[in-house]
Order: sequence, then structure tokens, then C-alpha cells
Amino acid sequence: MSTEAPHRTRADDDMTTTELAITLAAGIVAAGYIWFILMPAVSAYGRFWEKVGAGFLSLFILGTLVGIGAGLGLAIVWSYDRYA
Repeated sequence: MSTEAPHRTRADDDMTTTELAITLAAGIVAAGYIWFILMPAVSAYGRFWEKVGAGFLSLFILGTLVGIGAGLGLAIVWSYDRYA
């Protein structure tokens, strides 16, 4: 008789609160990026290559906003013990 535990997949596990919050935040960020940045940038141009270029360049805006958010989050975590 085998003493191994039954094989469990990731789908069998319940999501923790942290994983759920991160997934929800990522979905909100993706929806906001598409609705407020990507769609207006792409709809402002008529030719296909201009739309592709606008979509590509809007990724730099997304990267900048994510970087600013990560920097602010890091600053809060770094200095939290000083002000808590």
C-alpha cells in the first residue's frame, strides 16, 4: 500500500486572501489600462500601423504608472515602522 499523499493540482487549492487581492488589483489595472489609455490611443489613428504604434507606445505609459505605484508602495513599506 502506498503512503504517498494524493496528488493535488493548483486548481484544488483555495486562493488566499492575498492572492485574491492581487488578482483583483491586476484585473482592475488591466481594465483601466485598456479603457482609459489603450482604447483612446488606438482610436485616435486611422491606419493600422499607426494603431499598432500607438498601442506599443502606450505600454510605456503602463510601465511608468506601474513603476510609480511600486515605488510609492516600497516607500510606504520601507518607512512604515517609523510612523506606525
